[in-house]
Amino acid sequence: MHWRRFNGEPIQLPIKDAVRTVIVREAELGYRLKVCIGTDSQVKGSDTEFATVIVFLRDGHGGFMFIHNEKTKQKFSIKERMLVEVGKSIEIAYELCELFTLYNVDMEVHADINTNPGFKSNEALREATGYILGMGFAFKAKPEAFASSSCANKMVN
Repeated sequence: MHWRRFNGEPIQLPIKDAVRTVIVREAELGYRLKVCIGTDSQVKGSDTEFATVIVFLRDGHGGFMFIHNEKTKQKFSIKERMLVEVGKSIEIAYELCELFTLYNVDMEVHADINTNPGFKSNEALREATGYILGMGFAFKAKPEAFASSSCANKMVN
């Protein structure tokens, strides 16, 4: 899996090592971190592109993010695509959760799923909520899910 910074600079370390480095560095600088993980996708012709972000928020001092993009030719219904997005976020949250526990960093999984039943993505809300909460993670959906609906959304080319 290839991760990069917002400026495009590739992250050379395995993601778990890179996140550990960030947590330690930010603590040494006196910042309390919160991490939000989210994924968004966009369909373009026969391609579906996913962007997953790890957003690091410094309490009262802005933030930054790591980004991973991937494309597939696989076709999805809107509900399937929403659940694949959630799955990608959970996969990285699960890989990193022991670090967040070890260093006492709050973490949330953000889902780009609308809580308003008038939107198609709402079809996946019940399953996504159960999936995320069942894994033991804090969860936010639209409109509070900025990691997926704002940050990741801007990273889907």
